[in-house]
Amino acid sequence: MLLSRHIQLKAVFNHLHIFLDPNPDSSKSYLERERLFNLPRSTWEDYNKKLISKGGGVFSRQAKEIKLSEEIKKMLDIDANSLTPLELIGAIMRMRVDLFWNGGIGTYVKACGETHFEVGDRSNDNVRVNANELRCRVVGEGGNLGFTQLSRIEYALNGGLINTDFVDNSGGVDCSDREVNIKILLNIVKQNEDLPDKQRSQLLTKMTDEVATLVLRDNYLQSQAISMMEEHAVDRMNEHAYLIHGLVKKGELDRALGFLPTDDEIIERRKSQKGFTRPELAVLIAYGKITLYNELVESDVPEDTYLAEEIERYFPGPLLKRYPQYMPLHNLRREIIAMRVTNSLVNRMGPTFAHRMWEESGADAASVARAYTVAREVFNMRSLWHAIESLDNKISANVQYSMMFQTSRLLRRATRWLLDQPDRSANIASAVSTYRSEISAMIKILPELLVEDDLRSFKEMVQNYLEAGVPKETAKSISLLNSIYPALDITEIALNSKAKVTHVASVYFNIGSTIALNWLRNQIELLEVDGHWPAVARGTLREDLYAMHRSLTAQVIAMDGKSRAETSVNRWLKYHEDNIVHVEQTLNDMKSAGDRDFATLSVAVQEIRKLNQITMNSR
Repeated sequence: MLLSRHIQLKAVFNHLHIFLDPNPDSSKSYLERERLFNLPRSTWEDYNKKLISKGGGVFSRQAKEIKLSEEIKKMLDIDANSLTPLELIGAIMRMRVDLFWNGGIGTYVKACGETHFEVGDRSNDNVRVNANELRCRVVGEGGNLGFTQLSRIEYALNGGLINTDFVDNSGGVDCSDREVNIKILLNIVKQNEDLPDKQRSQLLTKMTDEVATLVLRDNYLQSQAISMMEEHAVDRMNEHAYLIHGLVKKGELDRALGFLPTDDEIIERRKSQKGFTRPELAVLIAYGKITLYNELVESDVPEDTYLAEEIERYFPGPLLKRYPQYMPLHNLRREIIAMRVTNSLVNRMGPTFAHRMWEESGADAASVARAYTVAREVFNMRSLWHAIESLDNKISANVQYSMMFQTSRLLRRATRWLLDQPDRSANIASAVSTYRSEISAMIKILPELLVEDDLRSFKEMVQNYLEAGVPKETAKSISLLNSIYPALDITEIALNSKAKVTHVASVYFNIGSTIALNWLRNQIELLEVDGHWPAVARGTLREDLYAMHRSLTAQVIAMDGKSRAETSVNRWLKYHEDNIVHVEQTLNDMKSAGDRDFATLSVAVQEIRKLNQITMNSR
């Protein structure tokens, strides 16, 4: 509570006292809390009573009865003139406030359907409340097991914001892990060179603030990941349910132990348009990380030269500057690298991503990690993420989530593309070097290449982001992501044909507009899917169209790769005029019909496939 001068601390209880301040002066109470914090020992009895607002006070939990002032009654929204200490604590927990912070020992909240016996904390049976009685907007769990998991879910389903204790407390765990790993490294240093205890202690003290920053960064990203999942929880209910089935089938998850919804409950959630709650998503993301980490730590990922750099990002700057030569000797080097790669992938892409990539491509976890890393570096995502995160508390969080979602969509497609060409991401450094400069050159001219629906969509997105307060360059970068999906295809054509990537891109977008491939792609994206396999089928349809678009572009480049893009495309169209006219007529009929279901769009893609085969054979 010393991190903000604006907190209005209205009520506190511990094992000794109950503190009530109905109308606190935030600036004065801040200074008083700071004074108490700096005392060698203190209790709420040491609080300066003159600073407590009218009607408030500090009361003993040993009192038989506590008389309530009009101010306290109004704050608690009750009519009783007096309450026992236990009754007063219950009223405090039911208060209408912004934040309910649990920092003590004991389980204070249960679900309606749970008994006190099931909770297993007899000492707090007399003060425990049900989750549906809470009127706070947000819960923070600074202590363990303050809520049962079922009560967290019940509270969240009623609209409350809550994570889990293992999420809210993960900073302490992370800090302890880093302390241990830093000391292991310093022990290795001491075994190899002179490092006096005094110098070691000074070094540890010097790194305190940076370690805190690194820990907070880890927890920021984890909380952001859960928020991203929550934002799309309804849309991705099937995806989350499919992950649960997959983990249970592999024996990596006990559904009941994790208090995850049953199949029947998931059906009911779908009907009521409710997805998984934050506490449930926290469990999913935890198991997603555990599963991926176990795969990576046993793979050759920790030996990968590029990914091995993650251990350097893990340690504070002073250690990297002084002792980089000892980091490869760290006893837990493999575990640290696997953990870092896991966190990067799951925090940014969600817990279902790796599982989905394994199933769709047949690639192992190590290949998925490498392909994701290449995609992230090639599209310079770290820079874009930084730009989005720098807007914290400046624009709506929902707008930030929207932008983050756009980045994950691009990375999902790029990762899958790379997995379909496994040799392209086996050597991460080489792949990044091959693609990054080419894609950067293409992105610079991309706004000039967009036409019709794509151009209109781009301009609308930019305007929407600008109106939401997003800086112009960031708004443009995010709005271009939808059009960057074929970047790897375009780059591959350029590399194979030795043509300039900017020229290939111009041909690609020109032909996509001319024979309505862009329109067809957008229609596929709009298909509604219900369930895992329909989603896979839509993805396959989309990938087929991208493959045909790539092949047709390569044909134009091979036929006339030196003329202007528009000239090259027109010459190719003229050469295959009869076949093109047939495809255009088919697509125009579909546009006029207006009913663009899966079967209709499958026929359209098949027509493009026939066109590709005919034009290839006639070269």
